[in-house]
Amino acid sequence: MTSQTVRRVSLSSLVGARVQSEDGATVGRIAEFLLVSEKIGTHVSSLLLSRTGRLRGSTVLTVPMQGLQISKGDELKVRPGTMLTEADIPASSVLLERDLLDQQIIDVHGHKVVRVNDVELVWEIDHDNVCHLRIAEVEVGLRGAVRRLLKGLPQSMVEAVARRFQPRGIPWEFVDLIDRDPARRVRLKVEGDRLSSLHPADIADILEDLDPVERDAVFTSLDEEVAAEALEEIEPKLQRSLLERMDSSKAADIVEEMDPGAAADLLSELPPERSEAILHEMEPDERADVEELLEFPDDWAAGRMTTDYVAVPETATVADAIGALRAFEGDVETVSEVFLFGRDERLSGVVSLARIALAAGEAQLLSLQEQRAPSCTLDASSRQVAELFDKYNLRSLAVLNADGTLAGVIYAEQVIALLRAER
Repeated sequence: MTSQTVRRVSLSSLVGARVQSEDGATVGRIAEFLLVSEKIGTHVSSLLLSRTGRLRGSTVLTVPMQGLQISKGDELKVRPGTMLTEADIPASSVLLERDLLDQQIIDVHGHKVVRVNDVELVWEIDHDNVCHLRIAEVEVGLRGAVRRLLKGLPQSMVEAVARRFQPRGIPWEFVDLIDRDPARRVRLKVEGDRLSSLHPADIADILEDLDPVERDAVFTSLDEEVAAEALEEIEPKLQRSLLERMDSSKAADIVEEMDPGAAADLLSELPPERSEAILHEMEPDERADVEELLEFPDDWAAGRMTTDYVAVPETATVADAIGALRAFEGDVETVSEVFLFGRDERLSGVVSLARIALAAGEAQLLSLQEQRAPSCTLDASSRQVAELFDKYNLRSLAVLNADGTLAGVIYAEQVIALLRAER
């Protein structure tokens, strides 16, 4: 379909605009712009008209966009033969004014939450003079706020004042719309793929900007793995808030995807009965890892460590280490070294991934190990751990049992989180 842009208009300027019949009689005034949920895209599906330009207080009629035409004087008219029916608005539909103006939306392009002041629309016509109304962007700056504040004055005057303010628009394709239904449940109207593709820290920033109801809904809409990564980036108070209000089974699915150490830290902050309910829903292996860590005090090294690490016998080769890395089911991005253990299972050394990457496959790992491999005991204090990381410029620190076997590993990101919490 070949179309031609007629002009750009704002939603606020169209609400209340008169729609005429072919002979010039007033059919109604624009009360809303309907997007059918199954077809939510870039174009309005139909206009809703009423005598007053409001949804309440009078009969509301539906006019499909293909039933409209624009006269040379920019007057909106209903095409001859178009049937006007009383509006039946599905609960899942989106109404632009109701569901956008003054609402918070997720700007996935800017990684933040903003409030909508207006919506920029574009009138288009095809070769049959049929109207199409495209959603161009949402206005989140003062320009949109001024338009609405001055609504009722002559449109030319309103636009003259509004143009004094710098526009702040977000292209519609970069918007994820949060919509409330009458039961106060919230859901993302636009598919969450764009949100899930953001860095977990950006998702955390967005969640922290939302109010509790919207935050819960957006969080539960995420894939479990993405939700787990984002949860580790959220401040502890909000972590607890999210899990306390979530179904135990759903919470368990997310906690299972977390690093065991981070999961133990989180569950230790929940009320005992809530923590137990989530643990009960977890898979046995993941539950055992977390329960083991929950036994240690928070201010011990054991309370900060994770049991997700890569360790191989000291007789292993580079090829063996690469195989172990490929089989590793934890967060690969946190792994910076491979640990070595002897016949007695005691820690015997550590090899950085950089050395592994540069060595031949048949090279013995013992020949590549670091000259020094600092470690600490289970009961080492958080301060002692931080001092070791600072003194030796560590990427990771082995935590040893009393017999010298490897109990777990503390990674640099855990120490950074600890220092942030103490500020």
